[in-house]
Amino acid sequence: MKKISILIPCYNEENNVLPIADAVRKIMSAIDYEYELIFVDNCSKDRTREHLRNLASEDTNIKVLMNNRNYGIDGRSGRNALKYASGDAIISMACDFQDPPELIPEFIQGWEEGYKVVCGQKTSSKEGWIKYHLRDVFYRIIKSLSEIPQYSHISGITLMDREVLDEWLKTDYDFYFRFALADMGYKPKLIKYQQQQRRSGKSSYNIWRYLSFAIDSMVATSRRPIRLITVLGGIMSVFSFVLGIFYLSFKLRYWQLFDPGTAPVLIGFFFFGSVQMFFLGIIGEYIGAILRKVTHRPEVILEEMINIKKEDKRISSTC
Repeated sequence: MKKISILIPCYNEENNVLPIADAVRKIMSAIDYEYELIFVDNCSKDRTREHLRNLASEDTNIKVLMNNRNYGIDGRSGRNALKYASGDAIISMACDFQDPPELIPEFIQGWEEGYKVVCGQKTSSKEGWIKYHLRDVFYRIIKSLSEIPQYSHISGITLMDREVLDEWLKTDYDFYFRFALADMGYKPKLIKYQQQQRRSGKSSYNIWRYLSFAIDSMVATSRRPIRLITVLGGIMSVFSFVLGIFYLSFKLRYWQLFDPGTAPVLIGFFFFGSVQMFFLGIIGEYIGAILRKVTHRPEVILEEMINIKKEDKRISSTC
């Protein structure tokens, strides 16, 4: 019998872990598959861990990984948890019910049809018009910059075949699956759905985290921004040289028409200074990405494991 692994990351989800566990178990009991439900807790500060321990003590199909600290949004926590998944197919979904658990049978059906990747694609969102359309702008920018065509609005529930997971885990830890998918060449089945509101709790994402994620995504998927700096730098250098020659010639010919003053100098100074700072910022982001890769950051360290053993880890490479 085929086995499905369902991975649910959580952070301060004390009011969501019990309902999502019940919903998933009810759905999986109605279809003919073995399953495991893996919760990975990113060092919650509320009663989430207490609820997870109780769930795991009652049901051995529920496995729990508890990180020793909050590893943030850089992807290490989720990727590390996926290394403990033993299923033939793996489904990742949110704990807050924004990704409807009722979609699970449809995702498995797509997998049985031969698709190695099945992705939920948001067509709208109940979390708010502004957030959804800001994400739409983000995906448009990523698609326009990336050298490889990208898929839009697939950041929610996702199913991947074991083969796809093993290939993805060979890549860098900060290469998010939504962007690696196109690079790996797998053709996904896209299941459209409306993103729901959070059932309970508050998202840990804020404006700064969204901005950081957007910049990291741009750096990970494209070299065009840094190439654009080279092109624009060359164009502006030529333009500045021609303008300087024209200005010098005009001043030598019509000396008496020029009043002494520093305004043109200051305007030019601040303009080119701001352009240089912007370009240096882009270059700095790429240097930062290189630094993250060459420093070999440690893997996620687990504080507690329930119904799962260290030897169950299938891949031991760095996150």
